[in-house]
Amino acid sequence: MKAFVYEYGEWKLKDMPDPKPGPGEVVVALKTAGLNRRDLYIPARRGDDKEAVVIGSDGAGIVESAGEGVAGIKEGDEVIINPALRWYEQSAAPPEEFDILGMPDNGTMAEKIVISAEQIEPKPEHLSWEEAGVLALAAMTGYRALVTRGRLKAGETVFIPGAGSGVATYLIQFAKALGARVIVTSRSEEKRRLALKTGADRALETGEDWQAALSGETVDLVIDSVGEATFSRSFSVLKKGGRFVTFGATTDDRVDFDLRTFFYGQYDLLGSTMGSREELRDLLRLMKEKGIRPVIDSSFPLSRVEDAMTLLSDSTQFGKIAIRITGV
Repeated sequence: MKAFVYEYGEWKLKDMPDPKPGPGEVVVALKTAGLNRRDLYIPARRGDDKEAVVIGSDGAGIVESAGEGVAGIKEGDEVIINPALRWYEQSAAPPEEFDILGMPDNGTMAEKIVISAEQIEPKPEHLSWEEAGVLALAAMTGYRALVTRGRLKAGETVFIPGAGSGVATYLIQFAKALGARVIVTSRSEEKRRLALKTGADRALETGEDWQAALSGETVDLVIDSVGEATFSRSFSVLKKGGRFVTFGATTDDRVDFDLRTFFYGQYDLLGSTMGSREELRDLLRLMKEKGIRPVIDSSFPLSRVEDAMTLLSDSTQFGKIAIRITGV
């Protein structure tokens, strides 16, 4: 099979042996995969002295074969990959055995993947193959941050700095589906326009005075994945007693903020990452009920994953980047 790998310090498209299912495993012939920012970090995290690892956390395809002991799944089933490995029930934090698909395990940027049958879910019928292939990681991250950790309620207002990421596009749609008001920010006029089209109620320019712009608004919840560049500014627009959820740091991962203001304001500061299978199933039901579809910026064939990675690295995309593998 063809696979896109990182090997001995190089990205490459490589011929690799077709995988075989062991007990409790299935082989999925992948049609599409999704690129995520974590894929960009693999060289720094893996080093330059190791054999090939297939990158990619998201994917969708058709079950090709199943190993001994697999029940309820058959050849020909259309499925999506759940990249949150070994985290099945919603819990306060992931279990010790939790990991994310796509390093150290071989991931989804390949014509086939062998994976535990516990890590696949039926493909949503209302989604195309490209939409299904970019779904799980960003949607799970956004849903857990918004619903499980952020405890969003209908009628509340959520503030999301950085409107163009894949997670942000899910956050906007999930929040609106749950009856909330959504305010986003972006430097890009085009991203602000697209955020409003996706469902946001307001879209602020990153450089403007957020406190002045939001005079009269009550922000109940902030979901921030930017980090140092927006952290303190986001706190400045949050109501006293409000909730602040962070799940990423695309800028510096260290921040300074005023502890006295924080504890006098009675704020809740919450960390979040990925999500459990239970939360994935909950969000899939919400997407089906509300007709929510992933926002796709662009798609590339497997032979052009490096071009897709350049686009993601430049942060000019709005929504997800899909990788076409076979038959799409």
